[in-house]
Amino acid sequence: MGMEVGEQGGSLATPNVVPLIDILLVLIIIFMVITPLVPKGLDTLVPQPNPNQQQNQELENKTVVVQVSKDGKVKINQEDSSWDQLGPRIEQIFKERAEKIAFVKGDNEAMFMDVARAIDIMRGAGIDKIGLITAKLEAGQ
Repeated sequence: MGMEVGEQGGSLATPNVVPLIDILLVLIIIFMVITPLVPKGLDTLVPQPNPNQQQNQELENKTVVVQVSKDGKVKINQEDSSWDQLGPRIEQIFKERAEKIAFVKGDNEAMFMDVARAIDIMRGAGIDKIGLITAKLEAGQ
């Protein structure tokens, strides 16, 4: 704590704020260094159900859904596929489309590893946005 002598002969106590400023600068530097290290996940879109709206045929033809079953089999819409054919087939489907949006639907008993593998293959095939479809979402709940 510092001390100043005033003109009237009395003493005046003032706090020394230099150590407080040093502590604040160190905290600012720590937060600036930690902020870029925050982990980031995959960006996903979850379609919102609208029970009042009827789906038209054009929208159904445009929508691509990759289904992962519990035994590890893969389907693109209703077409059977294999893990080796998934990437090239997705590239073929989306080569003429401007919007590269697809959905992944996994069975309730499907392994998360298989769903993540499907997402990884789709990202590698150039799909910009990948949405997830769940059983509750499909039922409109």
